[in-house]
Amino acid sequence: MHNSRFKIGVLALQGAYEAHSQRLQELGAEARLVRKPEQLDGLDALVIPGGESTTFLKHLERAGFYDKLDLFCRNQPVFGTCAGCILMAKDVEHPPQRSFGVLDIAVERNAYGRQNDSTILSAQTALPGGPLEMVFIRAPRISRIGPGIETLATRDGSPTLVRQGRLLAATFHPELTADTRVHQLFLEIVSEVSLRG
Repeated sequence: MHNSRFKIGVLALQGAYEAHSQRLQELGAEARLVRKPEQLDGLDALVIPGGESTTFLKHLERAGFYDKLDLFCRNQPVFGTCAGCILMAKDVEHPPQRSFGVLDIAVERNAYGRQNDSTILSAQTALPGGPLEMVFIRAPRISRIGPGIETLATRDGSPTLVRQGRLLAATFHPELTADTRVHQLFLEIVSEVSLRG
């Protein structure tokens, strides 16, 4: 697969955006850090990393590119991890907050506790290659999935990695492990979208 032709943006307002960028580059894609709305232009796809979702919203509103990012999420491949997953969700609970609403899931914020309740687990996954290591940091929990959602990994019966067409979301941090399968899957999604034109 020739990932090098894809320009993947990584929203670089907070979170481990450098780690996402490194994973994408390891897989042959061109990763671009996105800090301004005009930097979304010309991208094939976008990664929204973890962080604190309410802080993300403040940054986006202050920088004036919430609306442009919203439009991007409705039309292009997007991969959200942790806070990124929250921002993509149709419904956000505990407490409710604004989101792009592109992914047909409900998410409970900080469902697994605070920072000191963070954990690393290995679990079976629909991805080939055996169990998947999942790093949870103040993780949200997906409490509802719509009919178009494919569940690729779970924790205690709750989805942790989901796909809906060109959209991918994880409640954990795949960028913090050496396993590149989740990022590889996203690049495969980008490739599928590109081939469909």
